[in-house]
Amino acid sequence: MCGRFSLHHSPQQVAMRFLAAPESYDDSSGAGRFNIAPTESVAVVTQQNGARHLDRFRWGLIPFWAKEAAIGGKLINARAETVAEKPAFRGPLQRRRCIVPADGFYEWRKDGAKRVPFYFRRRDAGLFGFAGLWDEWRSPEGDTVRSYTLVTCPANAVLAPVHDRMPVMLHERHEADWLNPRNLDTADLLGMLQPYPAEEMEGYEVSPRVNRAGFDDPSLILAL
Repeated sequence: MCGRFSLHHSPQQVAMRFLAAPESYDDSSGAGRFNIAPTESVAVVTQQNGARHLDRFRWGLIPFWAKEAAIGGKLINARAETVAEKPAFRGPLQRRRCIVPADGFYEWRKDGAKRVPFYFRRRDAGLFGFAGLWDEWRSPEGDTVRSYTLVTCPANAVLAPVHDRMPVMLHERHEADWLNPRNLDTADLLGMLQPYPAEEMEGYEVSPRVNRAGFDDPSLILAL
C-alpha cells in the first residue's frame, strides 16, 4: 500500500520532465509538497488527442458508476495482480491511464505497537512517475470530479524489510506506452507493473511527524 508521497520539484520541472502542457495545474505559491495524503488534489499527467497534459486530480478513485464520493477513500491503491479484473479498475486500465509525478514516498514498518516511517526515493533524488488509473465522476449536484488510484506491486529488496508492497514506479522507457490510449494490449500493460530496480533506489527512517497529514515541510524527508 502507498498512503503518502512527496512532490517538491517545481511545476515547471514536472512539466519539462514529463513533456506535458500545464492545464488547470497551477501552483503559484511555488511551495513543494512533502506529505501528500489521500483525497488531496495533485499533479497528474494524462495523454489526450495526442498531447500530454498536466492537471490536478483527486487521490482516491471514484468510479464513474459510484453513488457517492466516499468510495474513493477505499480505492487509493490498486493491486497490479488483480487490476485487470476488479470492476473499479479494469475499465480505466484500458482507457484512462495516467502518470502521477513524485520524487519520493513513505512506507511504515511495524515495530510492536509502533509504526516506524521510512522514506524511499531514487538514488539520484530525481523525479519519477507512479503508474496510475483515473476516472471521471459526476456528483448528484452536477459537479465533475476527476480522481486517480496508484497501482502497487510486490516490494523490491529495498522495500521488503519495511513493507511487502510498493507503488509501481514506471520505467521511463514505459511511460509513453502506458499513457498511449491506443495501447489496448492488457498483457503489455500488466508487464509494465513491476518492482523498480532495487539498485536504483534508497530508503531511510524519517521523523514520525509524517504520520500526521497536517505536517508538510522539508524536514519530513530528512534521515534520522
